[in-house]
Amino acid sequence: MYRFLLSRQWVILTLIALALVPTMIELGFWQFHRHEHRVAQNTLIADNLKAKPLPVEQLTSPGHTVPRADYWRRVTATGTFDTAHEVVVRRRTSSDDRVGVHVLTPLVLRDGKVVLVNRGWIPAAADQHSFPQVPPAPKGEVTVTGRLKADETTGASGIKDLKGLPDRQVMLISSRQQAELIGREVLGGYLEQSAPEPAGGTPEQIPEPDHDSIGAHMAYAVQWWLFAGGVPVGWVILVRREKRDQEAGTASDVPGSPEREPAEAQTTPSL
Repeated sequence: MYRFLLSRQWVILTLIALALVPTMIELGFWQFHRHEHRVAQNTLIADNLKAKPLPVEQLTSPGHTVPRADYWRRVTATGTFDTAHEVVVRRRTSSDDRVGVHVLTPLVLRDGKVVLVNRGWIPAAADQHSFPQVPPAPKGEVTVTGRLKADETTGASGIKDLKGLPDRQVMLISSRQQAELIGREVLGGYLEQSAPEPAGGTPEQIPEPDHDSIGAHMAYAVQWWLFAGGVPVGWVILVRREKRDQEAGTASDVPGSPEREPAEAQTTPSL
């Protein structure tokens, strides 16, 4: 009675089921690994934000690539803002999703080296080819506190480093790129300024990264694994149903079976 499994329809159905099970299991593990990555990242952000601020020179240097372990680490930098080499970073959003630019201002340290400071968000100019009205940076020596970030790359951010942009406008924050423009040694990475607060609240400082939510990756993982377990169960149910249907069809073909008797022969004889 199971010879129907050799039919073309059932062979295709079985092959699809065999392909779906490992695919769904793999998708479950993919979502599980994303959950683990999110949990680890949240822990890293929380720990680095709680840590005591260190002088930026202790964590980075010219040409240095900031390791992931130091992302969002609170650092301090003391120096003088070089507004002559200030640039804006295009296509950046504010905390309420308005599109504008980030203000990137070099801070010249006491030893002459430079660290890039992302002072925050402002609206873009009405004309995309014009330089926006940037709030002035504090004059004189200032101590800035911020979160250390790595240089941005197209591979990590997905943002294309476009060529031919208007003067003093960039797409990515790159210490190497700015070192060539400034003509000084620039520390690797950059600071997201968190203190002091700007006068008048502008530029709008970048908020701390979210490190509380973990998303629905674990729920998606469990869902995929349940789907993987449901495929063979569904296959067995379909096989048993097909077997019953074939048995019923075989019985109806037997002469004299109840299904074949005329209605008159099934009436109860009178006493």
